[in-house]
Amino acid sequence: MSEMHQPAALSTCPSCEWPLDAGDLYCGACGYHLSAAPVPPDDRPTLVINGLHRTAPEPPAALPEGPDAWPAAPDAARGARGDIAASETQDADDVRVRESVDARDGHAGRDEAAEPDDYPLPAPDPRAGAPAAPAAGPAGKAKVCVACRAGSVAPDGYCENCGHAQPRERDHLERELDAVAAVSDRGLRHHRNEDAFAISTAALPDGSPAVVAIVCDGVSSATRPDEASAAAARAADASLRAALPHGTHPQQAMHDAIVAAADAVNALADEPAAAREHHPHQNAPACTLVGAVVTGGLLVVGWVGDSRVYWVPVDRTGPAVRLTEDDSWAAQMVAAGLMNEAEAYADERAHAITGWLGADAYELEPHTASFKPDRAGVVVVCTDGLWNYAEAAEEMAAAVPADAAERPLHSAQVLVGHALDGGGHDNVTVAVLPFPAASRGAGSA
Repeated sequence: MSEMHQPAALSTCPSCEWPLDAGDLYCGACGYHLSAAPVPPDDRPTLVINGLHRTAPEPPAALPEGPDAWPAAPDAARGARGDIAASETQDADDVRVRESVDARDGHAGRDEAAEPDDYPLPAPDPRAGAPAAPAAGPAGKAKVCVACRAGSVAPDGYCENCGHAQPRERDHLERELDAVAAVSDRGLRHHRNEDAFAISTAALPDGSPAVVAIVCDGVSSATRPDEASAAAARAADASLRAALPHGTHPQQAMHDAIVAAADAVNALADEPAAAREHHPHQNAPACTLVGAVVTGGLLVVGWVGDSRVYWVPVDRTGPAVRLTEDDSWAAQMVAAGLMNEAEAYADERAHAITGWLGADAYELEPHTASFKPDRAGVVVVCTDGLWNYAEAAEEMAAAVPADAAERPLHSAQVLVGHALDGGGHDNVTVAVLPFPAASRGAGSA
């Protein structure tokens, strides 16, 4: 019996030089098809003589943009982003409280289990910069998978050959205007980013500037939470940009913007009858919303849900302050005098929300407040994906860089990184607005 000749095993990937294990068919880092790897030539590339490694090979034509396109990497490769604990439970902020249902486990008010949110996939570090978008396929042709580079991408976003999820644009987003910046990241455990934001600037009737930031957090146990957050952010931002130049007081404009956002989310529930027949028990799309408007001398905030606004003085001589009150089980317990804050937020039901935007909300109650700070500062608008790791105002102030007023985008990146270093259990979105607003132009993003 003759022995069949076996090709020599590759020790590193021919594409990216990632170390390989015996029997690997695909590279664990870039997805290169190893069985198609050419036989290495006998000669070796020239090495520099100062001990540095040789220049890395040219990257393949299509690189994966985001974490959904990457195979699971060894622990050492993802250690910079923290451990991924698949046994952790779903975020409690993704549930809504119903008075008629027992809320012991923090998942009350749900008619159907949501799409799973806990996937042990590595994600890019936002502090390294936003990843480039993958090249789109030729017009009329299916996109090629960024992992195996062989299969076509199905309409659901997965490769028909290897089944790999393709990158999504919303996995990591960064926007910057002259006077405001925002960053949103999928985090370490969620399989998609259900947060959304909108930032813009407008001119008041007297020509002075107004800066707007809206941050929305989709309710994961509802249907299409990513669509709900995006629709709410767009509608609220558009409402504010339309109202402020016409002289509407910023606090009234914020109230109207929340109503407009609620209408936009409610409209998503108007599905065709055929769709409801296939999924009769789905909850209506839902999200929370928090926003801020900064002018030359006024700071206005508005919210529904448990996303927050923090005030951090530039000189740090005054105290940092949280400017919003959560619509949550914990906040209700504290307000009723049944628990102190430490006890309430230690409870597993703490983050179950009692207010949200959506067709199945009890009654829309927009909260608004206005402030006139007596010194320069920074306004931090964020989802609980951040404040879970800096809950107290003093903790948030410690996480905000000292130069946040001059570098809002850098500060937003640092704050998202702070959440990821803390565990990145949830989607993370934060907007940073210097106060007072400076005349630096107008626009939106």
